[in-house]
Amino acid sequence: MLANTSNGDNQHAHQHGLNRFAVIPTAQRLQADTERTGRGVAIAMIDSGFYPHPDLTEPANRVVATADVTQRDARYELNGKPHDWDWHGTQTSVVAVGNGRLSDGAYKSLAPEAQVVLVKASDRGKITEENIAAGFEWVIKHKERYNIRVVSISLGGDDDVPYETNIVDQAAEEAVKRGLIVVAAAGNSGCTGSPRPVPPANSPSVITVGGYNDGNQLGNQNLDLYCSSYGPTADGLLKPEIIAPAIWVAAPILPGTSAYHRAEALSQIIAAPDYLLPNRVRELWQQAEISESLAQESPEQIRAAIESILRESKIVATHYQHVDGTSFAAPIVASVVAQMLEANPNLTPATIKQILIATADRIPRAPLVRQGYGVLNARRAVDHAAREIHALEHAHFQPPRVEMGKLIFFYHNDHAERVALAGDFNNWNANHTRFVKTADGLWSAEIDSPPPGRYHYKFVIDGDRWMDDPSNGLKVPDIYGGFNSVLNVR
Repeated sequence: MLANTSNGDNQHAHQHGLNRFAVIPTAQRLQADTERTGRGVAIAMIDSGFYPHPDLTEPANRVVATADVTQRDARYELNGKPHDWDWHGTQTSVVAVGNGRLSDGAYKSLAPEAQVVLVKASDRGKITEENIAAGFEWVIKHKERYNIRVVSISLGGDDDVPYETNIVDQAAEEAVKRGLIVVAAAGNSGCTGSPRPVPPANSPSVITVGGYNDGNQLGNQNLDLYCSSYGPTADGLLKPEIIAPAIWVAAPILPGTSAYHRAEALSQIIAAPDYLLPNRVRELWQQAEISESLAQESPEQIRAAIESILRESKIVATHYQHVDGTSFAAPIVASVVAQMLEANPNLTPATIKQILIATADRIPRAPLVRQGYGVLNARRAVDHAAREIHALEHAHFQPPRVEMGKLIFFYHNDHAERVALAGDFNNWNANHTRFVKTADGLWSAEIDSPPPGRYHYKFVIDGDRWMDDPSNGLKVPDIYGGFNSVLNVR
């Protein structure tokens, strides 16, 4: 059992409400379904370290297991004494499954009733590929015991290399084969000279999540891309698959730290009426890390000074700040996956990935190579998950393959009326090769295997919508601002 970690938050002299610099709660930002709460689903977080945050442990403890893979056979205890390396994992886990306990529910996740498994993969903050792989191995070993369905990871390995040569990628691929949905942060190097994702974000079967920026504006139709990492990877795969909020995301300030106590003091000062402001400054100036002489200023000057500090420190409520990075986009997607599984527990990893891709919305005029299939549409994804009736496996969502001299294509879309294949091998004739819908809900087409070579192709949906193959990560830009899928026949 975890100790009570509320630090007196139920009997204190400050409010939990949002301040004027608040960011949009995730459910509002995404116009998400809040009826689904991740009930019955456990998410494993693989990260640098964790703290037993009240948003996870109160009023009921939803941390069902912990592990430290850097210390073999050692028991990992969350003892309420935070370390520097606990900050990142605490924030990602609360973004994924927090119930908003310390914000009066305002900053709760989309899966506030999901259970969580915390897997520490750092040795005092140092993270190696061996330990990340060990984290996946621990989750695979214990997935049945703790009902783990989803893995959220916001850590990365060293370099983008062919996935078959990397232990992290292989561990992630094995996790997916064992039925786990792996959601990985793309990374934040998209505006550098080395923008490609690193393991496990370059793994073919994981759901790699990049980021976007809505400017903290409700209903913003002019989204900007975040500087998230993107492909093609060393294997030629385009990543990420989808993008989610990667800035203006509310996350907890690590309890028990000087930053936590400072935020409390600043919040108490700014909440005081004008006549009490000087007294509040005299009482709390040390904890707030401000000058005691500020008490000599006018209420307007005091308030302006404190608000400037709140803004610079990104404090959005007494116990929360806003953060940025794909580290936080990934757990948001993981929480949506938990909602999807609550709606339909029979969904396979491949089907979950396909639904997220199919329901995303691309940002007009933004480079497709950086956004994949576009912006996460949380409500639409959960709705499609609830209505999905087919139990499709990984083999149904792989690139075309040759069988008995035939090249076979698969596509899944329950709403399509007709599907055709157009490419180099049929002179891009959308009427030449038609798909047939099979009993398991898949569209299937086959052609005689063409001579060895490199071919481009697309699917044509209902006669007028041309799209790249969502099951094939090998793509090249077409001349219309989109992509052709690429097939190498040997």
